[in-house]
Amino acid sequence: MSCAFFEARAAMERGEVPVGAVIVRDGKIISRAGNQTLQAKDPTAHAEILAIQQACRAEASERLSGCDIYVTLEPCAMCAAAISFARLRRLYFAALDPKGGGVEHGARFFAQPTCHHAPDIYGGIRASEAAAMLSAFFMARR
Repeated sequence: MSCAFFEARAAMERGEVPVGAVIVRDGKIISRAGNQTLQAKDPTAHAEILAIQQACRAEASERLSGCDIYVTLEPCAMCAAAISFARLRRLYFAALDPKGGGVEHGARFFAQPTCHHAPDIYGGIRASEAAAMLSAFFMARR
């Protein structure tokens, strides 16, 4: 999770919403990314999506079975769907996102009958640290 926080801080320094994601296989990081929606001018350039794309290229596969993803914020519905489609084994995330989350809030993607794969989910890891970073980012913007 420390590497995901590093990516989130780097995103914040670029003026992006501070969210970072890291994908791990067998204890080794195979991809890492921070949000790039502004830089890429792409609303889908969330940290999770970018990390999944990089990991799929690194693994030469559209499936990431046996891999785990660490994210500093509860994934939105779009990212939860990507996590499901990539068949990631476990999802670890820090802060809850009551407004935009799609795992424990909003769509609750993995609980839907149309979800073909749900990872094991572990939320709240370093949640207060992630929430403080997000709050500081948005306070500075107001």
